[in-house]
Order: sequence, then C-alpha cells, then structure tokens
Amino acid sequence: MSVTVNLDELAGALAKFTFAYLVTVGDDYSAHTVAVDPVLTDGRFHVGGIGNSTRRNAAAHPDVTLVWPPTEAGGYTLIADGRADVTAAGLTVAPARAVLHRAATPGTPTASGCGDDCVPLER
Repeated sequence: MSVTVNLDELAGALAKFTFAYLVTVGDDYSAHTVAVDPVLTDGRFHVGGIGNSTRRNAAAHPDVTLVWPPTEAGGYTLIADGRADVTAAGLTVAPARAVLHRAATPGTPTASGCGDDCVPLER
C-alpha cells in the first residue's frame, strides 16, 4: 500500500532536528549508514555530496531510509523512507513514508496502536 507523505507536516517536524543518518544497502544487503544534512526542497530531500559506497548502493538499490535521531532523551526519532536518485551533484530522496517514533512509556496508550508511540506523517 502506498502512503502519501504530508510534506507540510514533514517540513514542520524537520525543524526540531539537526542532522540525519542515510541508510543504504549493498548487493549483499548489509546496511551502510552515514551522517548527512538533508534539506527538504520542492518535495525532495537534497543530501548533496556522497561517498563511493553510498553512491554505489543507492544506484543499485534506490530504496533508502533517512533517520533523524531525537535531540533529547525520550524524544521522537523521525524516520523517512524514500527513493533515491543519484546524480553527478549528489543524491536526492523522494519521501514515500515518514513517521515520528519513540518507545512507548509502559502502561500508556498510544495513538497508533502499534505498541510504540508512532505518529505517521501522512495525508
């Protein structure tokens, strides 16, 4: 099922984060993770310059994940899955799904019912 990402909600959520991790996979499906500073412009994350492993992985396996870690203990992690486009200038990612996620406090009901505290950013 395809979920449309609410780009206004995503842009608002990004204001609370300072950097992200870009996760790609190689031909052996092992994860490769690098710190990046993506900028959301015209509905795409512009990651900029990337290294050889990231370039090779994203070109071969364009489904990638961006993870913004929480800025404080107990805060939300922002996770965006998307499709990468590798160019000479670097990498862009078209977001397909995004969620704010954190472990639920024991005994506290959650809005999503997933067992953790998840807030999908969708229309």
